[in-house]
Amino acid sequence: MLRCFTAVARHGSLSDAAEALGRTPSAVSMMLKQFEDNIGAPLFETARKSRLTPLGQLIFDEARREVRHFENTVSVIEGLARSDLGYLRLAVTPSVANTFLPDAVLQFTQAHPKVQIDIRDMDSASIATELRRERADIGIGTLEAIEGLHRTHLFSDEFGVVCRKDHNLTQNWDELTWRDMHDHVFIANGLCHLITDTDFGPILAASRMMVPNTTSLIGLVKAGVGITLLPRLAAAAWQNDLAFLPLVDVTARRDVHMVTQPSQVLTPAARTFGELVSALNRDGMIG
Repeated sequence: MLRCFTAVARHGSLSDAAEALGRTPSAVSMMLKQFEDNIGAPLFETARKSRLTPLGQLIFDEARREVRHFENTVSVIEGLARSDLGYLRLAVTPSVANTFLPDAVLQFTQAHPKVQIDIRDMDSASIATELRRERADIGIGTLEAIEGLHRTHLFSDEFGVVCRKDHNLTQNWDELTWRDMHDHVFIANGLCHLITDTDFGPILAASRMMVPNTTSLIGLVKAGVGITLLPRLAAAAWQNDLAFLPLVDVTARRDVHMVTQPSQVLTPAARTFGELVSALNRDGMIG
């Protein structure tokens, strides 16, 4: 009724208002009469609806605000449903944040520029905690299955030695084995527990340094404090400064999964981003 009334008042005639509303003039006239009956007073001074009564003018000013608010609300709801609006909370490991995630976010923001995105990089254990506490919509890292959440395998990559490019291990990198690491300072990190190779046990046990934070870890390796082990993708971000040396006898690999909240509680934006990552994975654009 408010929309019908404001259209008639704005256009000054039933026929023009009907055309703007996509209704017949008789339907608009009937709706307007019902509105005036509810009000209990006429809103137009003439039958041609070209001039408002003083009461009609007051109601018109109020009705315009309400109709505008209603249309804005509908627009927001439709935007949320299309993923044009809303929010997306991501928790990812640093290696993910530094490699394929920027391209995925770029594609997403180009299609959905109004979505607010919160990205936090942290270790995989912290990602799992954020997901369990529902403080993240999507987590990407080395994640175990979490009850009630959906897990998708993205890729796996091999571990290798990360050291300075001038380190003496780089001289025979194509024949590097666990044995070659014994005489060097090894800096342990949060991913070392994934390496179950028997020959790695003594190296880890002899380490006197544990650095879970990747940025700090890389800083120490750059400074020549020691060497470390990282998956290939985790080391890719520093390939211009450091060397990644595969081990000929390593069997351990890191598996990276995407874990999402149940579909029924995901925002449309989060659901769309998850579908984008899955599509990139199917196309071989990840890993």
